[in-house]
Amino acid sequence: MVETGAELAPDVEVGPYAVIGPHVQIGAGTRIGAHTVIAGHTRIGKENQIFQFASIGGAPQDKKYAGEPTRLEIGDRNTIREFCTFNLGTVQDAGATRLGNDNWMMAYVHLAHDCQIGNNTIFANNSQLAGHVHVDDYAILGGFTAVHQFCRIGSHSITAIGTVVLQDIPPFVTASGNTAQPYGINSEGLKRRGFSADAITRIKRAYKTLYKAGLGLEDAKCEIAAMVADCPQLKLLIDFLGASTRGIIR
Repeated sequence: MVETGAELAPDVEVGPYAVIGPHVQIGAGTRIGAHTVIAGHTRIGKENQIFQFASIGGAPQDKKYAGEPTRLEIGDRNTIREFCTFNLGTVQDAGATRLGNDNWMMAYVHLAHDCQIGNNTIFANNSQLAGHVHVDDYAILGGFTAVHQFCRIGSHSITAIGTVVLQDIPPFVTASGNTAQPYGINSEGLKRRGFSADAITRIKRAYKTLYKAGLGLEDAKCEIAAMVADCPQLKLLIDFLGASTRGIIR
């Protein structure tokens, strides 16, 4: 059922028993699976594939939510598998939950209110985000990863299966455990994304400065900042450390 007021591009495919609410916008080339529910003020871009039984744009699981017209914004070319649940934002934050472009969201992924997801991420089965979590470009969350509210996951980082994240994970870092601890850098992921051998070596050196040199955080940041001239990719790490509010995993 497509309710009156919904705006769908002419070539959008809607499977049987799907329900699309009156404030939903869906871009060209997007396919909606059977029994999917898309509600709220939800905007979905082009060429997305949403599999059967997903729940998209539902009200936040937040007792403060009082029916305000907050939003869910989904970009282009995302794959959203079965039983994913993506909630609207809240007025206590940005008013919108956002998923960027070219993300791969496996079954049972949960994006709570006000989460901000970048581009080219991978969320394995049952990855669960509490409210207000930020996940930067090219991050990978292993299956059953659980992330505490207000945490941030840096670009090119990766978590192992069953990781419990209570603090920020810096860019490039491999994290594992309950609670998450750092275990080196995501070298294989960086190779696949075209990072040079020299850049990977310098990122490893920055990781050792941050985690193995026995330095306080401010001293480590100063040393890593001095490395940016020879490895511009490390600016991602410096900017992340400067913006972290929950502290980083240690």
